[in-house]
Amino acid sequence: MRTEEAFDRLSPAVRYQIVNGLGWSGLRPVQALSTQAILDGANCVVLAPTAGGKTEAAFLPLLSRMDVEDWRGVSVLYIAPIRALLNNQEARLSTLTGLIGRRAGKWHGDVKEAARRRMIDEPPDVLAITPESLEAMLLSTRTPARRLLATVRAVVIDEVHAFAGDDRGAHLVALLERITRIGQADIQRIGLSATVGDPEVIVSWLSGSSLRPQRVVDPGGARKAPELALDFVGTLDNAALLIDQLYPGTRRLVFVDSRRRVEELGHRLAQRGVEVYLSHSSLALSERASAERAFEEGTNCVIVATSALELGIDVGDLDHVIQIDAPSSVSSFLQRMGRTGRRAGSIANCTFLATDEDALVRAAAIIELFRSGYVEPARPATWVPHVLAHQAIALSMQERGSASHDWWSALEGCAAFGEVSVEERESIVRHMVASDILVEADARLALGARGEKLYGARNFLELYAVFSTPRVLRVMHGQMEVGVVDASFLEDTERKIPNFILAGRPWHIVGVDWRAGTCAVEPAREGSYPRWFGLPVSLDRSLCQAMRRVLCSRQNDASWSTRAVAALDAQRQLHAFLDEDPQPLEEEPDGRFRWWSFAGGAGNRVLAGLLELEIGERVSPSNTFITFSNGAAKSRAVIHRAIDALAACTLTWRDAIRLVDPSQRSRISKFQPCLPPAIEHGLIARETMSIEDANETLALWKRTATPED
Repeated sequence: MRTEEAFDRLSPAVRYQIVNGLGWSGLRPVQALSTQAILDGANCVVLAPTAGGKTEAAFLPLLSRMDVEDWRGVSVLYIAPIRALLNNQEARLSTLTGLIGRRAGKWHGDVKEAARRRMIDEPPDVLAITPESLEAMLLSTRTPARRLLATVRAVVIDEVHAFAGDDRGAHLVALLERITRIGQADIQRIGLSATVGDPEVIVSWLSGSSLRPQRVVDPGGARKAPELALDFVGTLDNAALLIDQLYPGTRRLVFVDSRRRVEELGHRLAQRGVEVYLSHSSLALSERASAERAFEEGTNCVIVATSALELGIDVGDLDHVIQIDAPSSVSSFLQRMGRTGRRAGSIANCTFLATDEDALVRAAAIIELFRSGYVEPARPATWVPHVLAHQAIALSMQERGSASHDWWSALEGCAAFGEVSVEERESIVRHMVASDILVEADARLALGARGEKLYGARNFLELYAVFSTPRVLRVMHGQMEVGVVDASFLEDTERKIPNFILAGRPWHIVGVDWRAGTCAVEPAREGSYPRWFGLPVSLDRSLCQAMRRVLCSRQNDASWSTRAVAALDAQRQLHAFLDEDPQPLEEEPDGRFRWWSFAGGAGNRVLAGLLELEIGERVSPSNTFITFSNGAAKSRAVIHRAIDALAACTLTWRDAIRLVDPSQRSRISKFQPCLPPAIEHGLIARETMSIEDANETLALWKRTATPED
């Protein structure tokens, strides 16, 4: 297809503004392909690298339709996973809509009430919003959500991969169904991403009840090979030293996968006199915004950030991306590396600095998977009963009492509930009514007394989002908010009365107001690093298998430094036993046994749990191996026979549910009280385990294991 053909399909006004307003000579390949798909009325996923013109690829044809079909009111929703991305895209959307005399607006928790009132009085043509703010709008008694959303004709979901794999994605596609019912229109759904391993699955998941055709827009084409480097530095101190010395006179973005280590590295760089800025979710918005602004304007500086900055936020023209240790997926690596290589003539790049041997092997495995062209599939869930319960409550509040026989019609066709059976759906509502979370009166469902306590009144904000966050306290220096810290951390530090570091600066605790949820501080000379609540990283089986291949290989990648090669050679020697068997059962010097399954965290949890039930002694999982301790380690033959027994059959979710302890309920969702016990146990199993990975691992064992005499 020639790009001229797509260009000619756009409205005269849009064609004129592309040339005279934007100063372009034509469309990029991705924009030409998306123009054809969107003007054909298809739901689609648009793939292009960061800064590849995805936003224009979606909006130019939508603006053309808006112009030709004379759409009025809020016609297009632009949905992003985080507020910062909405803020970042605000000027861009205003420019694009302004080309044809239309307007864009922004709606999230930081937008002032006066600005919201103006949008209610004069609705913008494009509304930028997060799913949580969209839910809040639907539930608000002060916002005429039906009037505002009845005119929606298309939805653009940016960074769609960030939604697809978790509860926020299920919540999002449920919201799309509810909005579709409000306007009684088949809303066009467009997802944007730089990294999706299974785009056909994503577009089907987005489409839900929509009857529109589905397309994947992928311009393909050869891209310049990025510049990759992997070095072994051993400690965070050495990483700070190297970052100080690497690429002087340039703008460097350093990714670190925990807020605590962002603070630690930022502080160490500052002590070296590096101009450094920090960005993570526990810093105040003003702190993050000023850091990103200062970094964007600098020329010889470093910003240290968590994964939030991989989601398309523009911090200017970056020179280099540096990764401390390794991310947990190829997709995340691609997003981060995609921050570079935007400038004409520049090449995307990423330097890994591994601070320990495990991180070194993982980084090498990420590079290996990338070279092979692999990107993890997003695997959007189709059985999310807790999100269904959330939506049943939300609908009862949105409708001021939803029809008990017809509430499901607002969600029917939603892909997130595709595997929730009619019996399960009805049992969830019966359980909520029996538990007084909902009440049924006059054939309508409304919030009950317990539901009011859990999700209504003072806890009403709990209903807007499908996930919970731990209790935090705001850290205040005078009237300025610095950020937040976990309450549990502050309880410890207050008892010991130390100082702590936040936003890269040390603070002394002046006082804590637990009722108000604030901690007053003043500058200090030194301090300890705070901690935040977080879960252990669970790696996919694909990445763990790549780690095994790295350890078994004799090949060295061109990106590895001399130090990395030496450290990896040492790891290969330590793991030489892998050469004989892809999943060996090895005895450790302390008498324990390790089964090197490389099944990934979720798969190993299933296997370890079932093996512990079989053997009757302690069996514990990690990402790459399963450890047999105490009585479980008395006999290699017993372990071997137990694994053989598992491998003799195909595991199902019933097997995983057996591992859920009813007396120790895992905190998976704040909507667990809405679920009958059997469904709750199924949710815990599916959220923490992987039957597929366990079965693949057992199939390999069955093919390759040496029989035990």
